[in-house]
Amino acid sequence: MTVAYLRISTEKQHLRNQREEILRFASFRNLHIDRWLTEVVSGRKSGRERKLGALLKRMKRGDTLIVTELSRLSRTLTEIMSIMGLCLERGVVLYSTKDGYAFDDSINSKVLCFAFGLVAEIERNLISMRTREALAVRRADGVALGRRKGSCVKQQALARQREEVVAMLRGGCTLAELCRTFSVSPKTFHRFRHSDAEIDAAYTLRNCSRAGRIGR
Repeated sequence: MTVAYLRISTEKQHLRNQREEILRFASFRNLHIDRWLTEVVSGRKSGRERKLGALLKRMKRGDTLIVTELSRLSRTLTEIMSIMGLCLERGVVLYSTKDGYAFDDSINSKVLCFAFGLVAEIERNLISMRTREALAVRRADGVALGRRKGSCVKQQALARQREEVVAMLRGGCTLAELCRTFSVSPKTFHRFRHSDAEIDAAYTLRNCSRAGRIGR
């Protein structure tokens, strides 16, 4: 089975150029495309989370995968290396038409894969080193690292469900009930309501109504 894989990052881009490039390549190599797989997704998304991941699981020895450029497989060299290694392990031939690469079971392909792997490892080490250096500089400048206390994530969860929060407050829900419903602390809720005028107003009105009922 010969599969052509086409990927674009946004719907504003066009697949036609990739398709025509692969058709020319297949004609020159006397290859018949058995299946076209296209998807609109960022190359930074893991291959396992894309159609490509499901495709690679089904491909077997003797199959062929064609792309116009290795960057169509992923935007990260590490991910590209992982896909190339999987193809090599399964005996799947990988062609990159514009790059002029052919990855098969030959010694040349194995040497090329080794070279790519070495570059990917160097890239990982450089990223790690730059990250450590940047963190060291921030610490030296007195910047507090890590997520702020109070959990911004919890506040973001409340923001995504703000309409339900407002409805519960207008329905007379207690603070304890509300916090249990959304798994947040009272402190986190108060921090969130102070940043949202409608929720703050609903909470204040609820308290006034409760105070009125108690007074009677």
